[in-house]
Amino acid sequence: MSTNSNTPNNSEEVDLGQLFKLIGTIFDRFFNFILRIFKNLFLAFVWVILLVKKRIIILTLATISGLIIGALSKKTVAAKYESSVTVVQNYPTGENLYNSVGYYNDLLKQKDFETLGIVLNLDFERTKSILTFDVEPVVSDNEKLLAFNEYVKQLDSLAATKIEYEDFLDNNEDHTHKYQQIRIESSERNSFKSVFENIVKSINLNPFFLNEQRKDIVELNNTKEALKLALDKSASLQETYKRVLEQGIDADETSKTSEIGITFEGSSETDKTKEYDLYQSDLELRSQLVQIERELLDKQYIVEMISNKQDSGSASTTKSFFGIELNSTLFLGVLAFLVAMAVLFGIEFLKFAEKFKTSV
Repeated sequence: MSTNSNTPNNSEEVDLGQLFKLIGTIFDRFFNFILRIFKNLFLAFVWVILLVKKRIIILTLATISGLIIGALSKKTVAAKYESSVTVVQNYPTGENLYNSVGYYNDLLKQKDFETLGIVLNLDFERTKSILTFDVEPVVSDNEKLLAFNEYVKQLDSLAATKIEYEDFLDNNEDHTHKYQQIRIESSERNSFKSVFENIVKSINLNPFFLNEQRKDIVELNNTKEALKLALDKSASLQETYKRVLEQGIDADETSKTSEIGITFEGSSETDKTKEYDLYQSDLELRSQLVQIERELLDKQYIVEMISNKQDSGSASTTKSFFGIELNSTLFLGVLAFLVAMAVLFGIEFLKFAEKFKTSV
């Protein structure tokens, strides 16, 4: 009997041993895989360093050539000037604004300066000097985070848990941001103040937004009148309550004022807070009234210019390189270095391919 009882235990020990051995093998293979990746990355880094060291003269000459070309281009290539303005959108006009800028750029590509001049109220020579239009949102990372929080608050709890911040940014259109910067690039130093004003004016005169503006102003004025009426009634109620207190009516008794039929009742504790509650209600109404007044001021303009640099265009001397602004001379130097590196990598790859083909 003892032999029969020990057999299953030995079998279980063998199975557990094989299981742990299998788990150990899997971990060994995983760590070896990670180690090979880091080893190959290190070897690739060393190979790049050795290639740079081997071809340092070629890379240096390419970089110097790029810097020289960049320096000479400042003197030979026509200068470019930028003029910009920042606008605030009190209505969702962003899509209309971006479409308008796209239309102006299409006219420039077609060299239809006559039509563009009519649209922007410019003479032919000034219109011909324009190189491009651009519009982009003026928004900080903090404002993006606040917009995400506001968006999540509008969703139910189940849907909100499925929305990630990165997904929100990927699906958030640039034109939806409240502040936008319109920029004009020109071959001449001109004042484009009238151009920016005409761009903004074209949106402010859009029939759809004018109708929305009219409806909003009517609604806000109605709300304003209702708040004023509520304030008048609150003031009357406070005067009545003050007279009741002056008459010395006991807080534990139920009293009625025959003047307007208002009843004050309850314990002494609740009566003590009624005057304060009325005062708080009055403050809240006044706060809402101030907010309505501000909204009425904002609704006066569909799109409004808040800052500008349009009086005299500034010379554009920088170029964007992977989100980094570089001087045009330095930009060409870096570009020449990267092109030379790409060519050397291509040559080395072709040599490796030939060797691999021969060995096979």
